[in-house]
Amino acid sequence: MNDDLKRMLDEPYDESREDTYRDMFCTFYSRKMRSTAILVWGFGLLFFVGVVYSAVEFFGDTTVRDQIMYAALFVSFWFGVGIMKVFAWEMLHRHSIKREIKRVELRIAELTETVKRQS
Repeated sequence: MNDDLKRMLDEPYDESREDTYRDMFCTFYSRKMRSTAILVWGFGLLFFVGVVYSAVEFFGDTTVRDQIMYAALFVSFWFGVGIMKVFAWEMLHRHSIKREIKRVELRIAELTETVKRQS
């Protein structure tokens, strides 16, 4: 292994430095993730407008058939808002997951070299 990999493996793990909410949000709103943030906010606002519109129409309508339709639209749009939140949360955690996978790969490489040296 090269020196950078050995240095990375030997460094103590400082969890407070890497996985803070501030760091995740700064990563999500970085220049590289701009299109994803715009997508999440755009669809989130679109779904929320649908929620408000269907709620207003539900209470303003007098026929039961239309009220059922607006109630179904309300629930569907509300699920859309929830899906956008889950998608944004997953995008926030993407980089920390990549870091952990890289650490596991480095540990496996170190273990492989150790086994090769012993045999």
